[in-house]
Amino acid sequence: MKTVSVIIPAFNEEGAVGSVIKELQEIIRKNGIEPEIIVVDDGSKDETAKRAAIAGARVLRHRSNRGYGASLKTGIAAATHEYIVITDADGTYPARYIPEMLAKLEHADMVVGARVGSTVKIPLIRRPAKMVLNLVANYMTGTKISDLNSGLRAFRRDIVMQYFPILPDQFSWTTTITLAMLCDKYAVSYLTIDYLPRKGKSKIVPWDAGSFFILILRTVMLFRPLRVFFPIVLIALIAGLTKMAIDLRHQPNISASAQLALMSALLILLIGMLGDAIATRLGRLNPNAVIGVKTDYLVSTSDEEPVQGERSAGDR
Repeated sequence: MKTVSVIIPAFNEEGAVGSVIKELQEIIRKNGIEPEIIVVDDGSKDETAKRAAIAGARVLRHRSNRGYGASLKTGIAAATHEYIVITDADGTYPARYIPEMLAKLEHADMVVGARVGSTVKIPLIRRPAKMVLNLVANYMTGTKISDLNSGLRAFRRDIVMQYFPILPDQFSWTTTITLAMLCDKYAVSYLTIDYLPRKGKSKIVPWDAGSFFILILRTVMLFRPLRVFFPIVLIALIAGLTKMAIDLRHQPNISASAQLALMSALLILLIGMLGDAIATRLGRLNPNAVIGVKTDYLVSTSDEEPVQGERSAGDR
């Protein structure tokens, strides 16, 4: 890997954006990689764009504030290299992890900086909601997600661009791309990183957790609807069978409430199966929704040297 595009969304980050760019340039070039640093100024009212340009970044500007996700999409679409790194302009993500993330990208489709290191400065008020959202996302995808919405990650441009129509314009962009790629069986790898105190004021508020929860349900409905419908079916079925058992112990007839619960379970199950069939069919029509890890070598059972293997469809 000789080149990489680094996308930095920024909104009123004049205090840190210059130092973030300089740190990125120094560390990435030290590892023999030439970075294309793109700062997307999302309608800032301060000197964010000016300071980013002085530091040597290519600056794209939104005329008005469109959101974190919209800034990432603008930057990724404008990038000229296959490999993309996204990070924040507030100095919370140390750039020293980026070379290792790019190295791990040789065997994964996306590498996420998991904020579980020894120095993690996530505000306490956000931690309970973050934990609950992670548990829900783990169930919905059937995998263990070390960090659902980390803003430091590396990936291949073509894989992420196929999801642009469903990626939101707000902070939930990172959550959505994580869920979408896991549901489509892409290889998502995690690297333990530190998370430093931000410079400036955070744009995330506590009640954004509700929006993230709805987003998780919405995204999983697009890829694995049975994960949403099955618990509802189970609850309705247990309620109906319990009520029916109680009814039959006191009278020979089954009450209307028990019948309603059982019928609801059947109808919800059928709707879920229909949604799952549609999601599966649409997934098969997408030529890029495949496991994208490339195989470096073919495993040999003899004593011969391993043979160089071909890249998988996800590497095209």
